Amino acid sequence: MRTLAFAFLLTPALALALSEVEGQDAAEVRRMFEAGRFQQVVESASGDAAPAVIYTAAQSHQKLGATGEARAAYEQLATRGEDDPWHFIGLSGRQLLDGNAGAALESTRRAVALGPGLGDAHFQLGLVQAKREDWRAAAEAFDRAADLNPAVAYAHYYGGLMHYRAGRPDRMAIHFEQFLKLAPEAPERPEVLQIMKTVRGR
Repeated sequence: MRTLAFAFLLTPALALALSEVEGQDAAEVRRMFEAGRFQQVVESASGDAAPAVIYTAAQSHQKLGATGEARAAYEQLATRGEDDPWHFIGLSGRQLLDGNAGAALESTRRAVALGPGLGDAHFQLGLVQAKREDWRAAAEAFDRAADLNPAVAYAHYYGGLMHYRAGRPDRMAIHFEQFLKLAPEAPERPEVLQIMKTVRGR
């Protein structure tokens, strides 16, 4: 009986430890993505990987031009329960790939409602709003994603782009400077430096 009780007491600690490991794995995979090592990201995303890792793998497939594989990764997220924001993030990713930005927007709004503190939900919302060319709404979504997880370089990259298109070069510069600090090896670095040089030269 004591052994059973002791095991029960360990369960929350074990769950916390597993959560921390998942968080570390997701952060490491995100760093690979930010360095442009998309194939490595894909190879690291096993079937039982954390949702954030699968999400990054889906984006990596897209960067590699592997639309079918990206769709499969989003569908893997979409198999999660409807009480899980990752279900709607996956659904949104697939819908966006299929060119259905309206449905993707509805799915992402549900993800944000279920997980208001989940930066990836706001990040996906930003991607959807960017596809809809609603630059201001996209900028707000990426701002929120960056506020929730300042270490995500691409929240700053896309936030900078959206503020640039929304006519806010001051906000663009803040995001881009942070992006350059966080992701010095990112493939988009030359593009960002050129945009900042152009804007500052006006």
